[in-house]
Amino acid sequence: MSELLDELLAKPIGPAVPARVTDPEKDFTRQIEIKGDEADVTVRGETFEENESAATAVLQGQGLDPSQWTVTGLRSSEWTMANGDTGVSTRFTFARTCASDAVERPAIDELLAAIDASSVVHPFDERDGDHTFLIALGDMQFGKIDGDGVEGTLRRTIDCLNRAAELLALYRLRFNIGHVHIAWLGDHVEGFVSQGGANTWRTQLTLNEQIRLTRRVMLHALLVFAPRCERLTMAAVPGNHGEAVRVNGKGVTRYDDSHDTESLIAVKDAANLNSARFGHVEFFVPDTDELTVVVECSGTVVAHAHGHHWRPGKHFEWWKGQAFNRQSAMHQADLLLAGHLHHEHVDSDGLRTFIQPPAMESESTWWRHAKGTTGAPGLIVAVTKDGRVPVKEVVSQ
Repeated sequence: MSELLDELLAKPIGPAVPARVTDPEKDFTRQIEIKGDEADVTVRGETFEENESAATAVLQGQGLDPSQWTVTGLRSSEWTMANGDTGVSTRFTFARTCASDAVERPAIDELLAAIDASSVVHPFDERDGDHTFLIALGDMQFGKIDGDGVEGTLRRTIDCLNRAAELLALYRLRFNIGHVHIAWLGDHVEGFVSQGGANTWRTQLTLNEQIRLTRRVMLHALLVFAPRCERLTMAAVPGNHGEAVRVNGKGVTRYDDSHDTESLIAVKDAANLNSARFGHVEFFVPDTDELTVVVECSGTVVAHAHGHHWRPGKHFEWWKGQAFNRQSAMHQADLLLAGHLHHEHVDSDGLRTFIQPPAMESESTWWRHAKGTTGAPGLIVAVTKDGRVPVKEVVSQ
């Protein structure tokens, strides 16, 4: 019976492959593996002292400052070199020292003061009309060290919002604009959930500080545009960086549980305290356990999504799938606004239009190392009426 069982359980296992004969002259002489704040460096040389210097050079070769790393363990063994002499192979385990202080933190009070000090433009006398002025922005990722950092992203965001307010006057020479709509498209905070927390060391601000900056920037936009139109709407959608809770890399709460949307809700609560000043302002976020929101803008149904649920270039395929569900608001959408991919992309299919603004951050250092390109940050303004979007413009510094 056992022979029959073995025969029935037998698998066509591939033939064994002889172990490769190593050639010390051609095989690796140094190797590094980095995991967060730990690094393992293996080097081969004639002496232990030579290996110690080589391990430091390996760290430098990866763009790491050896002064910020300390040896926490090592394993050394001998090996036979090609000439028959005995060499030494050593594996050093390094740990990053003072990881939380390795990057100088921006002065959060100064950043908030910069927002408070930003000039709020005066309203125009002409405020009514049948067109909507759109402002689409996202991917600030406040707290991130990349590019020109938090200060650069904050300054750029404020400047671009102020420039958009100036452009509203110019577009009013061509269109009767009574409605201004601001689309906050997610990833306004860097957060600590991305890549399983691997971005923690490269994030300069605490989570609450990131949220506070987002809230204050949204408040600045409210103060700038509320006096300039008869109707102001602001909508926010959840991004992947703004997810409130992840465990083992997975979100464990509802899809609408997001710092990106909660920041706008906080601004709404503040605006509700002064209905005389902000009674013409409306705020929108996705429904419970939803990721998208739609807003009617002068006869155009504008849909908002962050963009992390479709592959690059597949926005219309995703949109068609959502629109197939007649209960979905996407079924009626004329215009889809999304972020996430950090570059400008405008596309159309028949009468439907897709607009993706650039990121507000200046670059992703990881992407620059992988692909060589930096960002071209900014936001997009557009004018719409009855499903058409005749003009679109990138606003940058």
